[in-house]
Amino acid sequence: MNVGIILIVAAVMLVLYLISMYNGFIVLRTRIQEALSGIDVQLKRRADLIPNLVETVKGYAKHEKEVFENVTKARASMMSADSLQEKADANNQMSGALKSLFAVAESYPELKANTNFQDLQRQLEDTEDKVSFSRQFYNSNVLEFNSKVQLFPGNLIAGMFGFKTAEFFAATEEEKKKIDVKF
Repeated sequence: MNVGIILIVAAVMLVLYLISMYNGFIVLRTRIQEALSGIDVQLKRRADLIPNLVETVKGYAKHEKEVFENVTKARASMMSADSLQEKADANNQMSGALKSLFAVAESYPELKANTNFQDLQRQLEDTEDKVSFSRQFYNSNVLEFNSKVQLFPGNLIAGMFGFKTAEFFAATEEEKKKIDVKF
């Protein structure tokens, strides 16, 4: 009789452990989704600032049509990106377009002194910081999830329930280069 009770208790403990592991995977996966949503919010905020910034610069630099077109295309790519890779690519395209836009602004001292331009620039810098933090938060959650998916005994539970590793939001080689921006 004692052996039967011990087996029942062991089976109950095993079931509770499996439930706990499964729920842990669900919590981590949900955290990853929430973190990715945070990146999306900041990228949208940045995309919303772009038209105001472009219009401000256009008033001073009317003949810089190609720069404005590149910024507009980059914004459109960012707004239509669905997958993590598309979002990362659109983010890189937008960063390059903004570098060009700010390089144009360098040629117009009166633009750099414009309070609207300065305010937009500050908001954009703040948003860039938030994008960076959001990416870091996302990657931290992916690290925790992926570790649990790959380490024993989590890998057994992950395999049983179809949990796969998540993709990191990685910086491109272009983003890793040092940038000197002077205003």
